[in-house]
Amino acid sequence: MSDQAAKTDTRDLRTIVIASAAGTTFEWYDFFIFGTLTATIAHNFYAGLSDTLATMAALATFAVGFIARPVGALVFGHIGDKKGRKGTFLYTILVMGLATIAIGLLPTFKQIGIAAPILLVALRIVQGFALGGEYGGAAIYVAEHAPSHKRGAFTSWIQSSAAFGLIAALLVILATRTMMSKAAFEDWGWRIPFIVSAGLLVVSVYIRAKTAESPAFKALHEQGQLAKSPLSEIFTRWKNLKGMLIALFGFMTAQGVVWYTTFFYTQLFLTSMVKIDPADMNTLVMGMTLVSAPLYVVFATLSDKIGRKPVMIFGILLAVLSFFPGYQGLMKFGNPDLEAAQRINPVYIVANPAQCSFQFDLFNTAQFTTSCDLAKSVVTGIGTPYVNRPDAVAKDTASIRIGTQVIAMPSGAGLDKAGIKALKARATGEVKAALKAAGYPEKADHAKSNMWAMFGIMCVFAVACTALYGPMASLLVEMFPTRVRYTAMSLPYNIGTGWFGGLQPVLSFAMVAASGNIYFGLWYPVATGLLAVLVSLLFLKETHGRDLGSID
Repeated sequence: MSDQAAKTDTRDLRTIVIASAAGTTFEWYDFFIFGTLTATIAHNFYAGLSDTLATMAALATFAVGFIARPVGALVFGHIGDKKGRKGTFLYTILVMGLATIAIGLLPTFKQIGIAAPILLVALRIVQGFALGGEYGGAAIYVAEHAPSHKRGAFTSWIQSSAAFGLIAALLVILATRTMMSKAAFEDWGWRIPFIVSAGLLVVSVYIRAKTAESPAFKALHEQGQLAKSPLSEIFTRWKNLKGMLIALFGFMTAQGVVWYTTFFYTQLFLTSMVKIDPADMNTLVMGMTLVSAPLYVVFATLSDKIGRKPVMIFGILLAVLSFFPGYQGLMKFGNPDLEAAQRINPVYIVANPAQCSFQFDLFNTAQFTTSCDLAKSVVTGIGTPYVNRPDAVAKDTASIRIGTQVIAMPSGAGLDKAGIKALKARATGEVKAALKAAGYPEKADHAKSNMWAMFGIMCVFAVACTALYGPMASLLVEMFPTRVRYTAMSLPYNIGTGWFGGLQPVLSFAMVAASGNIYFGLWYPVATGLLAVLVSLLFLKETHGRDLGSID
């Protein structure tokens, strides 16, 4: 089979790119509005939990959508390899869009109780299921039309659609917030960004319906060489299975955690840890996203000239080297008063380690009543880092030490929930007073925040992210034969992005809550990135310029 992309003229190719990128932009918009509104969703669907647990629950609900993505990749990948690319990603966009609109219409916890979060989780699963088949279809559709020497440049518009989707989500949320009071937005205004997607859905479906099937798939169909069982071929043929393993551990795991550490975890870190105003956070993320949009194309075009592998490894290494100093810089420049207070008067929790538990309880069912557990719960609930100071002599009594002040934390053994709540409330008040006396500000002072320095740091993250993500679509397409390409590339993409990347915010946040170190969660993306570099150097082969028909 010859490279069918050569037969597609420039005008048709531009239409194909616009149709594919418009659809993926819409689907990323749907997914991102949920992530951006995590705090509001926590308030409306997880009422009754503490702020910390509600945030964890909302982040876990966000992650559930990603967990479902590999299942969608298998189902829609099978359909795409058997029935065609065009029809398949029409199905994905319809399912995704309808689920998103439904989230905007859901009753809250106050209205229907526990059924609210259950329905929310179900719709997130539907969203993730649909998105599992979206990316592979769009990337393949463009790549199978594009000339081999410009495949990276054309497919990079699919990559940049993530930036466009995030920009659209932030703009719609910002506009909605501007039109109403904060109370109104928290009460019902948050629904508007979800419901607005109905109009975007109609436009996206209309554009995609106007395109034709990819030439590579048509040729395979005409020759009667379609895979009878794509799933069987990718799991029983070592060449295909090996390719998926290399794709997953060589760059997809790194791409997932680097992307979400850059564009999502920064939002949580800036508001919860640095304590800057949400408007300042949105401005920084919007600016970084605007900078990133053309960089996907720049790095993908570069990969057409020097290869996919060196560009992507550069991106991973830059992320690995920049995350720790970068996040520390965000704290230093974003809230210098808080950074100074944490350095001069760190918070210590002195306790017997035997009395301390791992407090990651999403559904608030466990009972943490020891003095150590209650002390850590109080400090973490305020969003303050702490240092563990083991003291076996302390036995059943832990203390919170802030500067010269020592706050004893009684045990909650024998108390009911109301008693424990009152105990924690009293301790929280004492801790807040001690923090204020030690120079800890309640929020960042905008006048003292160096926004340009923070923006520069976030742009470094964006460069790392786009260098890794920009060439990735073309590399994935070039690694697998046409007859199983949809399934074979979609699975590692969605495991890497969905499981490793989508779980990054909740896992990193849990690591911070357990350790007390606000930077400890960064070890997850750094370790994942280092493993990916090692696998790529040892096993990943260069693919740029490859004739897609030559590997069938």
